[in-house]
Amino acid sequence: MPELWMERALAWISGGNATGLLIVQVFLVVFAVAVFNFVLRRVLAGVEARARKTANTWDDALISAARRPLTLLAWIVGLTFAVRIIHESTAAPVFEFFEPARTVGVIGCITWFLLLFIGDVQERLITRQVERGQPVDRTTVDAIGKLLRVSVLITAVLVGLQSLGFSVSGVLAFGGIGGIAVGFAARDLLANFFGGLMVYLDRPFAIGDWIRSPDRNIEGTVENIGWRVTCIRTFDKRPLYVPNAVFSQIAVENPSRMTNRRIFETVGVRYDDFARVAPIVDDIKAMLCAHPEIEQDQTMIVNFNQFAASSLDIMVYTFTRTTQWIAFHAVKQDVLLKIGEIIEAHGAQIAFPTRTLLIPDGGRMCDAPPASH
Repeated sequence: MPELWMERALAWISGGNATGLLIVQVFLVVFAVAVFNFVLRRVLAGVEARARKTANTWDDALISAARRPLTLLAWIVGLTFAVRIIHESTAAPVFEFFEPARTVGVIGCITWFLLLFIGDVQERLITRQVERGQPVDRTTVDAIGKLLRVSVLITAVLVGLQSLGFSVSGVLAFGGIGGIAVGFAARDLLANFFGGLMVYLDRPFAIGDWIRSPDRNIEGTVENIGWRVTCIRTFDKRPLYVPNAVFSQIAVENPSRMTNRRIFETVGVRYDDFARVAPIVDDIKAMLCAHPEIEQDQTMIVNFNQFAASSLDIMVYTFTRTTQWIAFHAVKQDVLLKIGEIIEAHGAQIAFPTRTLLIPDGGRMCDAPPASH
């Protein structure tokens, strides 16, 4: 009975005209989709507002990622249903595309949702860790996010091809043959890709690290690690883009991961102050042992080292607690000033290059010969 009343109502609205009936049906479908989308957006907005009040990160990311794909999915399903009504009424070949279009649209919406969900979770995890004051390994999070997105895209393409009637095994076989040709044509691109993969797996550096290479003129702070290139901000603030394949061929030093910074200086006193060298050495070592910024668990050497050409050299070898560049230089300055004060306190002086001229007994300075004209 409801179907009969619906048919009579549609016939009454369209005036019994087949074309009018078709137009009414399509209009009602589109109108229903528009209403459903309006209600869906309001519901999702309310659910998202409630999810934000919870401490769970996953529900926020899930609702935020689902809003736009769900809206698009509703339009795709509704419009393809309207096209199906037109196709069944007119049998026009041009409308036969609605089934593969719906399949591709559904797969595309699911893929879009998964990509948004991965990106949202990635950003929310980093933000949550930063807010809690916990260390964040951005390199690992970025690597996992990129691998998941690539996996989702490849799976979506294969499922889409299978749904459209293509043989996935044939596609994979063709891809294997084509992969050989592509591999020869894009050797550098693949080398950079696998170089980036090795950087993600071995993790010789992370985003924010200060790195340098003794083999190449590369030094700066890592800003981004991509699949093809790594962006390094040099100390004069210029961006340096290094292909990832380079990192598999060079040595990379990561000063950001040092545990301490070293002070290694040679301080020379005059030969006239030879008798004061031993107490100077003892006082310098006592000063370093009492210094709050010197690491006592690391190697500490303060010794008279050698008879140099113009000085008696004292080697000072120790490590600071800080690894920060600016703080290290402040500590080093304080240590050197204290060493100078110790030398002065003992009545000695810091040596500088000198030359002694010995004149034999009975010798005299000869007069200069007259200038020739």
